[in-house]
Amino acid sequence: MRLVLLGPPGAGKGTQAAAVKDRLGIAHISTGDMLRGAIAAGTPLGRKAKQIVDGGNLVPDDVITEMVRERLGAPDVKRGFLLDGYPRNLEQAKSLDSILDGMGQKLDLVVSLKLSDAEIVSRLSGRRTCDGCGLPFHITSAPPKYSGICDYCGNTLSQRADDREEVILRRLAVYAAQTAPLGAFYRDKGILAEIDATGGILQVQERIIAALAGGR
Repeated sequence: MRLVLLGPPGAGKGTQAAAVKDRLGIAHISTGDMLRGAIAAGTPLGRKAKQIVDGGNLVPDDVITEMVRERLGAPDVKRGFLLDGYPRNLEQAKSLDSILDGMGQKLDLVVSLKLSDAEIVSRLSGRRTCDGCGLPFHITSAPPKYSGICDYCGNTLSQRADDREEVILRRLAVYAAQTAPLGAFYRDKGILAEIDATGGILQVQERIIAALAGGR
């Protein structure tokens, strides 16, 4: 099965993508993971991407598209894939269609997670990560015992630069302008399933599975 997972930042795409991947036995292709890997490695692309991402903006289409094209040619994609973080705009969507056409394939379904801006800001701005062990926390839903201190190793908790409220709002504005129009694009193709992303992880997962089973 060939899937695309859409949704604004903070809607839970990464969490749900992992669950769907395991359930279907297909490859999870996350452009975010690919970019973070390049940033961590300090490659030229990674250094360039870090400046862009930290400012709440998107990496240029041509760079991302070439990464995706190469990834779709990997052996583990033959059984199917779930694209998470791509496409982000109409130009990328058309490029993806072109790539798949060249492979004699097409998308089966596009799952779009829906969540209010207020909930997104609350989810993302409250996230904290331990500088030492990497353990995640949230100031309201999963707070540490002592403010700013990791329960496990005692190191300081930090907030990602792109989780600051002003950056989140810029990211949401970019999403509304560039990615939200993909809903109409895929709706016209008859392959869009819109999913309510409020509630618990398992609740949202079951809604997605129902859509995959044809219940959209």
